Amino acid sequence: MGAAAGFRHMQRADGTVVITHHGRVAGTLRGARAAEFLAEVDDDPQLVMARWTGNYRHGNERTAKQHPRNRG
Repeated sequence: MGAAAGFRHMQRADGTVVITHHGRVAGTLRGARAAEFLAEVDDDPQLVMARWTGNYRHGNERTAKQHPRNRG
């Protein structure tokens, strides 16, 4: 699985966190969720932002592509 890329986040003055992916808004976090995200984002920022926005691969795409229902 490749690493997530293209994510950025910015914290606004009111505490809101906006996550963008390739310049487009992917998610907005407020309150306790924003604080939890900011505490976690230091580990691996790209992967954390991908997980928080739901924009990441689950690892089963190749398996699903081979399923008889999805062929042809």
